[in-house]
Amino acid sequence: MKRAVVGTLLGVGFVVALALTTARQARVTCEVCIAYRGRQKCEEVIAVDRAEALMQAISSACSQLSGGVTDGIECNRTRPLSIRCSE
Repeated sequence: MKRAVVGTLLGVGFVVALALTTARQARVTCEVCIAYRGRQKCEEVIAVDRAEALMQAISSACSQLSGGVTDGIECNRTRPLSIRCSE
């Protein structure tokens, strides 16, 4: 019985520590708007640094605008209409 309680407490502590560490690392918020094949999508993400945030925002927007792998690659190479980042 005591082992189960200790195990549960350790598991909960690990999850809390992981969540706090992840939250502390995410420091940059970027919103990117992309137009691709007549459609437009804006996405906002939070990441560790500006480069990662931009890459994730572009990828997220393009995943909703494109219709497959080839379209996705082309969309990811498209220059964004706007980029707004803050730390």
